Amino acid sequence: MVKKMGLGKGMRALLPMVEDHGKKYFSCPIEEIRPNKEQPRKTFVNEKLEELAASIREKGIIQPLVVLRREGHYEIIAGERRWRAAQKAGLREVPVVIQDVSDDTALEMALIENIQREDLNAVEEAEAYHALLERFSLSQEELAKRVGKERSTVANALRLLRLPAEIKRDLAEERLSMGHARALLTLEDPEELRSARDEIVKGRLSVREAEALVKRRKTGVEPKAKKEPEDADQRDLLERIQ
Repeated sequence: MVKKMGLGKGMRALLPMVEDHGKKYFSCPIEEIRPNKEQPRKTFVNEKLEELAASIREKGIIQPLVVLRREGHYEIIAGERRWRAAQKAGLREVPVVIQDVSDDTALEMALIENIQREDLNAVEEAEAYHALLERFSLSQEELAKRVGKERSTVANALRLLRLPAEIKRDLAEERLSMGHARALLTLEDPEELRSARDEIVKGRLSVREAEALVKRRKTGVEPKAKKEPEDADQRDLLERIQ
């Protein structure tokens, strides 16, 4: 059961998803709230949740969760990270705004909210774009306008979904960056791609080094070794200044 609470002026400014500024937020028992199975965010870093939980213990939840009314419970549209952190903080109730919308609209709100807040890792963002394209039959251009991104940003993100599962996992867990992924995507042979990935991760190569590695693998040309000075005095000087 939810308890009705007033929505202050400052709080309204923090709720861009709630168009009707006359809406109220409510205090809802935390056990009556369930996560959305189609939530685009799959990775929740425990260390960051603990940091948010500490902030919630001190200051409370500043921005209410946005939820959908279900039979016997409420389903999160936006705010699962706050909900998880609130549980760690020991809260029994959390503030919520109830939205009476269709399942499609709820999904769209959840996906776009996460994309615009930049809460997703690169793979989750790509999967969110793909889900929006599929569910609503959008073109990449239409999707880009809807989420406020450049079409090239959407297109480049979607290309990540072509990568093998282990490389997508590296991206999600931040062992590889988007720059590394862009370099790897230029390799067509799956075995060559996995081999390059192993070398990048094990060697902790920078993006520039990864690009050079991929270029060598594509052209088959190894970088020229530096010519050693023939004179002993020159070699000694070089060793001392390196």
